[in-house]
Amino acid sequence: MEPLIALVGTTCIALIIGACGVHRLRRLPTALRGGLAVMFLLTGGAHFIGMRDELVAMVPPALPAPGLLVTVTGIAEIVAALALLPRRTAAPAAGLLTFLLLAMFPANVYAADTAETWWDELIPRTLTQLVFLAATTTVLVDRGRAELSRRRQKGLRPPPDAPRSPATPGRSNAAEPGRPPGTGRV
Repeated sequence: MEPLIALVGTTCIALIIGACGVHRLRRLPTALRGGLAVMFLLTGGAHFIGMRDELVAMVPPALPAPGLLVTVTGIAEIVAALALLPRRTAAPAAGLLTFLLLAMFPANVYAADTAETWWDELIPRTLTQLVFLAATTTVLVDRGRAELSRRRQKGLRPPPDAPRSPATPGRSNAAEPGRPPGTGRV
């Protein structure tokens, strides 16, 4: 429950600060980056301080070296949380955190079998994980769109696997020498 409170609370505080005049925090994806950073610093830190034994016990018995897995995922959460803050590294960080949330879900299912409180049962755990995934995915999509926009403004072609603009199917938005913008050939 604490990670959800950290995510929602920090995101709301960032949005309020944005509404009070800090323009960079007005957009939800930017506020979510702050909320996710606080949340994953909290959860990543718990891998080492305070809850380590409980987290090691959550690792399903079929997986090897539970202590090592908890250490590696804790480090990954802390590094990715810090990497969410700069715009340049937010997309890979959000991608890594999305992967970690999916990869660690079996541990949540395993831990739900021994739930002592209602919020530790499977359905609340699953719904909470979906909120976390929605937040990391929102940041990932936002940063991907920003990168495509940046490339278009600089006249760079998007990567080959990027979706084409629906306004000009089959054509690149990058201008070729002697052609007006939006009429470039693929």
